[in-house]
Amino acid sequence: MNPSCRFSLTKHTTSPLFLRNSHICLSNITSPFFLRDCLHVKPIIPLSPNITKASSSLGILRFRNCKLSHPFATLSSFAEAEGEEGQKEEIQLNGHHQHTTPKAGENDDLSGMAKAFNISSRTASAISICMALAALTFPFFMSSLGEGVALKTKLLSYATLLFGFYMAWNIGANDVANAMGTSVGSGALTLRQAVLTAAVLEFSGALLMGTHVTSTMQKGILVGTVFNGKDSLLFAGLLSSLAAAGTWLQCASYYGWPVSTTHCIVGAMVGFGLVYGGPGAVFWGSLARVISSWVISPLMGAAVSFLVYKCIRRFVYSAPNPGQAAAAAAPIAVFLGVTGISFAAFPLSKTFTLALAQALAGGAVGAFLVDRIIRKQLGHLLVKSDTPQPVPKEDSVHHNIGFLSDIAGPKGTQLEIVYGVFGYMQVLSACFMSFAHGGNDVSNAIGPLAGALAILQGAATGTEIVIPNEVLAWGGFGIVAGLMMWGYRVIATIGKKITELTPTRGFAAEFAAASVVLSASKLGLPISATHTLVGAVMGVGFARGLNSVRSETVREIVASWAVTIPVGAMLSVFYTWILTKLLSYIL
Repeated sequence: MNPSCRFSLTKHTTSPLFLRNSHICLSNITSPFFLRDCLHVKPIIPLSPNITKASSSLGILRFRNCKLSHPFATLSSFAEAEGEEGQKEEIQLNGHHQHTTPKAGENDDLSGMAKAFNISSRTASAISICMALAALTFPFFMSSLGEGVALKTKLLSYATLLFGFYMAWNIGANDVANAMGTSVGSGALTLRQAVLTAAVLEFSGALLMGTHVTSTMQKGILVGTVFNGKDSLLFAGLLSSLAAAGTWLQCASYYGWPVSTTHCIVGAMVGFGLVYGGPGAVFWGSLARVISSWVISPLMGAAVSFLVYKCIRRFVYSAPNPGQAAAAAAPIAVFLGVTGISFAAFPLSKTFTLALAQALAGGAVGAFLVDRIIRKQLGHLLVKSDTPQPVPKEDSVHHNIGFLSDIAGPKGTQLEIVYGVFGYMQVLSACFMSFAHGGNDVSNAIGPLAGALAILQGAATGTEIVIPNEVLAWGGFGIVAGLMMWGYRVIATIGKKITELTPTRGFAAEFAAASVVLSASKLGLPISATHTLVGAVMGVGFARGLNSVRSETVREIVASWAVTIPVGAMLSVFYTWILTKLLSYIL
């Protein structure tokens, strides 16, 4: 067998452990440690007592003589984690009791795009170069570049399209984790599956659902009349806003901080408007609503995910047959989700009664399909779970199980069914969120881009602008490129670094976040999808105890939120100063 096998440790350690010629999964036992082999045979082998602990990272478990490979925790480790005591971590083992320095280039081979797609670093570099060349050449074939216009205008249009692509690239690198991070963290999807799925859905959402009408004054932040007759300044401000927001997003993505792309572009435009248009150029009420979402979004997300996860533990885990309870709960959740989404986000009619009836019909169809899929895929396990099994005496009677009681998770076949059901549910919710995200957040890049192009083409300030499909597709391509090249960074934070996630926890977080965002949007409350999801992930962690949430990660994320608007504003002012100097020589 060859050396590449990954498993997970359900005990939080602080260093790689090193063993000689072993193929093992570590069980959640504190002392002495015990080993299980890869095939779940259970011979007990005590570890050497001189194995020590040091600093942790989500590394890769490697064994000398093992051919199997999987990037996430095995089912057995999830089962042990359901006791809410363990923290999943991957460890590296080799044949000596010391850390072996990797060869040059080895880390590159196992990180970034190469790790996401399980390809060599050379292949990943070739893909990146192809994307860069495509980004540089595609604008020449777009009608938005301008036909029959001066060379100077064409060059400015070309630069504008590149600025928009840069912003879209960073949206893909950072914001797409909202949809896929929890699915990767729970093991419902591998990193490769998540990236490929999100790439297709993000592009489709951007092209099919992206807004076709916008204004040169984006997001209701700037007062358009202030910049009448200052087209050159406004053009520089819009490009600077794209560059400033993209710069901060790239910095945040590098460190794996999930920040709001909407807040980035809002901060950038506020900085430009305040410095170059004065206090009267900014709608301060809109800015106050954005800032209030820093508090409202994570609190609502955490509260709802806490309740959803506690409901799962109370009504599924404590049921006499948790597998059957999960299979029965899934269609109900789908019915509620599809009905709410159809009615709130995609009403098929403007008449309330008709729209509600259509939403209910859609929810019923979705529930029926999901029930059929679950019965077909997991039917053999559901039949097996119906077979009477001996119940330990201490577990045979449940007395006064409260909503907030700590309930032990299911084991064996029951656990496999529960995770199978919620794994399907989580993938479905992630796909929808990814599609909706592409349609919604592409406007953060395309809106200012379209406004800048309109100014070059002579449109009046503040007028509505029709966005062609090619520009929407351009934004979608940028999102996909960013997702494929850097998306893994923030996905790792959402899925791995805030708290331990399993399919049930991941579903609770995603379902709660989607419900909060839809409800708040319908009620007109200021909300941020990024902040809501981060709060929801923390909520499922708090449901297992305060120590289950990694406080250092939360502190970094909250700090990045607090500085997003100020940093975006300062960068925008700086970039505007540079661009106005350059444009004074060009125009």
